[in-house]
Amino acid sequence: MNNIILIGMPGAGKSTVGVVLAKKMGYAFLDSDLLIQAYENKLLHEIIEVKGLDVFKKIENKVNAAINAENTVIATGGSVIYGTEAMMHLKSIGSVIYLKLGYEELKNRLGDLSDRGVAIRLGQTLADLYEERTPLYEKYADITIDCSKKDIREIVLEIEKRHGN
Repeated sequence: MNNIILIGMPGAGKSTVGVVLAKKMGYAFLDSDLLIQAYENKLLHEIIEVKGLDVFKKIENKVNAAINAENTVIATGGSVIYGTEAMMHLKSIGSVIYLKLGYEELKNRLGDLSDRGVAIRLGQTLADLYEERTPLYEKYADITIDCSKKDIREIVLEIEKRHGN
């Protein structure tokens, strides 16, 4: 299948880049966080608050593993890489592109994590999360795009060029 799956930390620009990329390529756009919210009828941070982080990750894994799409840019949640079934499925339906952003730039973009529904354990810092997730993003990525100090247009052009469209 000819999908493009965007992975990366919260704030890396997956949804923003995804919408622009989909329009430019004539693809559909799907934000898997919105699918999770619709599935649970709650905002991400409400799911995490009510059901806990472990249950949230199971729901995220299940929803992402069930995505059936063609010619679609799929923006995933930052914690999708914890779900082995989801990642194997996503790799089987398209190219996984890691939008990589340096820690300092990410920290400046993010602000308050609690409002974003970021899957972070109690007492865990953004730096801890970054260190924990980076090897997983690198493991699953077919293509890594360094997004540091680049605007959306530059990132979209690089994805198109490296993806082969």
